[in-house]
Amino acid sequence: MRPRSASHRSNEWSTTNLPIRSNKLIHHQANPFFSTTAANLASYDPLIIPQAGLRRLCMTLRSGSSNLTDFDTTSYDAQRLKLDAEAMSSMESKARTESSLEETLPGSTAGAWKWAIRKQMWDYMEANDIARFPRPVHHRIPNFVNADLAADRLAQMPEFISAKTIKVNPDTPQKRVRMHVLKSGKSLLSPQPRLRTGFFSSLTLDSFPRDALMEACTSAGVVKYGVPLSLDAKIKVDLIVVGSSAVDKNGARLGKGEGFAELEYGMLRWMGAVDESTLVVTTVHDCQVLEDPIDSAKMLEHDVPVDVIVTPTRVIWTTPKISKPAGILWHKLSPDKLSQIRVLQELKRRIEEETGEKLPTGPSEKLPPLAERRPRTNNSGAPSGSSGRGKTRFHHNSSSSSRQQRPPAST
Repeated sequence: MRPRSASHRSNEWSTTNLPIRSNKLIHHQANPFFSTTAANLASYDPLIIPQAGLRRLCMTLRSGSSNLTDFDTTSYDAQRLKLDAEAMSSMESKARTESSLEETLPGSTAGAWKWAIRKQMWDYMEANDIARFPRPVHHRIPNFVNADLAADRLAQMPEFISAKTIKVNPDTPQKRVRMHVLKSGKSLLSPQPRLRTGFFSSLTLDSFPRDALMEACTSAGVVKYGVPLSLDAKIKVDLIVVGSSAVDKNGARLGKGEGFAELEYGMLRWMGAVDESTLVVTTVHDCQVLEDPIDSAKMLEHDVPVDVIVTPTRVIWTTPKISKPAGILWHKLSPDKLSQIRVLQELKRRIEEETGEKLPTGPSEKLPPLAERRPRTNNSGAPSGSSGRGKTRFHHNSSSSSRQQRPPAST
């Protein structure tokens, strides 16, 4: 049971005297329209590196070379973005298919309702210029205006300050969270995007040159400077930070629809690195906090609820209605996804050898797409502290020529 201060008991904590870097804090109403009735080195071998291109880029680290200049960050990033694009395109197709199935065959796809909420949120953030680079934010954990302020607020929480090891997702809006973890002398545990080049990597301030802090906070930096963890690593994670597309005050969270945050959590539970009491925190924009609670009965067995929501303006302690999954739910894991993640294949093989029993697998699925990324501009690439005002370029059937005041009502 986590201890809560008096401020925690009030469920929502807002601090007005935080030393923030910008006074251009955008206050958006928290979704007046949203209705949720619709929404480690050598020992690790290449076993968890599925893509050949990224495998080559990681070999310098895997061979124990100290010549970090051999690491081609540009090539790594180019390959990563290419794979991201493919994944997001697939996700968009999956979203359309599942949404259609929900309309024609009720109950055939238990999580199809989530796509309606995701799309409304992505559309709303784009139309109201709350979104930040990379854009458009569709089919990704959306970066948002004042994401840095949310990260700063999280870094001042007692639970963050007392933590020694913090796991943070690799997405853009949580980059400053990763910086705070490293800058404060803690150990950062970060997965590679979609677990494609490995499992988790661990970094501390001693892992990289003093002038490379910001680089170390990127996906390429994690590969370049981090120490890959094996499944046998003995670690204790004190705090988990995830990104979200939308979240409610009961802690029900929607990611981008690929389920990697849940797989990462399940693996950490299997390793004994976390348990039910380990706090899970998400940083989001105020508008991503849903006004209406999601029906807990609609949440899925593998969904990981969050305990704390941190926005640029407030801290919300949630009241979760569902428990966190106790490990990897093999009966829910499709053979399609299993074939993409080598570390899961190794874990499955190990468990089956140790138990002498074959683990179940879930039904096949059409795996999701890749998000479109347009070039950074002064507006869409503006620093998080910017006002967020200016022309919005609409994508994904956004045809309105003016700022969208209220997205279409959920159904």
